[in-house]
Amino acid sequence: MLKAGTVVDATLIAAPSSTKNSSGERDPEMHQTKKGNQWHFGMKARIGVDADSGLVHTVIGTAANVNDVTQGHDLLHGEERVVFADAGYQGAAKRPEATAVDWHVAMRPGKRRSLDKQSPWGSLLDKAEQLKASVRAKVEHPFRVIKCQFGFTKVRYKGLSKNTAQLVTLFALSNLWMARKRIIQGAWG
Repeated sequence: MLKAGTVVDATLIAAPSSTKNSSGERDPEMHQTKKGNQWHFGMKARIGVDADSGLVHTVIGTAANVNDVTQGHDLLHGEERVVFADAGYQGAAKRPEATAVDWHVAMRPGKRRSLDKQSPWGSLLDKAEQLKASVRAKVEHPFRVIKCQFGFTKVRYKGLSKNTAQLVTLFALSNLWMARKRIIQGAWG
């Protein structure tokens, strides 16, 4: 089912920041990061999704403070020709581990807001960003499934390896959830 394009993204998964436990400390493998003006403590679930079907093919769990662009190439399966990503992956094509794929990374929001949409060039750039966003929207669906359908909004275990193993299982189940109509049609059709 995997095609020639991948969409990559990450989401924050909260961890208990309380120190009211037997050891009196927070999970040492989890870290905090700032998103907007809000601080979050936990981990990041990073996924690579097929641009055509929307199915997850790669899952990586890291601490929340790990930069997105450093993990971009690890989210690729190796057969894609094009990658779509949000502004957190700016510069991924210039990294030493860069492969021969065409990266379509979103423009930073402030730069996009400052575009003169009345000029032909500004209007064209804005349309290109809308097209990139419409492709990138597929990566949000698995996140919605594990957070809303499966209720996974907070880590359950201590340590990244156990939580990453649970994420892999949840994203495999999200693939089944999202492909359920195609599976049923294949079985009965």
